[in-house]
Amino acid sequence: MFADQRRNKILEMLTEKGTVTVNDLTSLLNISAATIRSDLNQMEKQGLLIRTHGGAMMKEEDPDTVDKKYEIREKKFKAEKQKMGYHAFRHIQDGQCILLDASTTCFELAKYLLDSKMRLTVVTSGIATAAMLKENPYLTVMIIGGIVRNSSNSVEGLLGEELLRKINIDILFTSAYAFNTKDGLSDFSLYEVELKRSMVSVANKVIAMLDHSKVNKSSIATFARPEEIDLFITDQHVSDDLRDFFASKNIELEIVE
Repeated sequence: MFADQRRNKILEMLTEKGTVTVNDLTSLLNISAATIRSDLNQMEKQGLLIRTHGGAMMKEEDPDTVDKKYEIREKKFKAEKQKMGYHAFRHIQDGQCILLDASTTCFELAKYLLDSKMRLTVVTSGIATAAMLKENPYLTVMIIGGIVRNSSNSVEGLLGEELLRKINIDILFTSAYAFNTKDGLSDFSLYEVELKRSMVSVANKVIAMLDHSKVNKSSIATFARPEEIDLFITDQHVSDDLRDFFASKNIELEIVE
């Protein structure tokens, strides 16, 4: 098990229980106590948890620094998301099967699909997205099964994996809470991240749409490594170093101004 997988499991346990012990984690993950302690110490440095004697406890999020509710995120950089959504829409062709995550940016893309006369199959984990697009008679809309949580527009969990395996996805459109060259695309919801990983694995092409505030940032769990991204759409020019990085990974870059 890789370090990021171990740490995701640790965060899952913390989310469920609030506290964990080194002994519990060694039994669950079949990893040495020394490795677990190293993981916990590193995660504390990253601000993901608080170390305690013999274990760790969940760190309370500061509501002023992290806007996680869908209703709050929907209002941030709305004009930029609309532009990126329109730009992404132009990559869609009649007859395709596309996959939309539950992000507020993909919801803006979905608004352009609402008035489209292209015949498409749209698969989504977004509750609001599916409810809106079902009004378009040209679209076949499929919603991924799973858990619906409070203050979220997303279906979460892996109950929809079987559906994803049965469908040929031409393009996945996705956003994220953060992107950096080391981690790739990452998000704060462990439950949603698991589903997004499955989405990335089945898509023939992955198009990421992130506004400038999310670039060179990090979050709890990665769902797409840089080499899994085919096209990166953002709203402001990026540094020369980042542009060179994209070129080295064969990631197309489109700037929407």
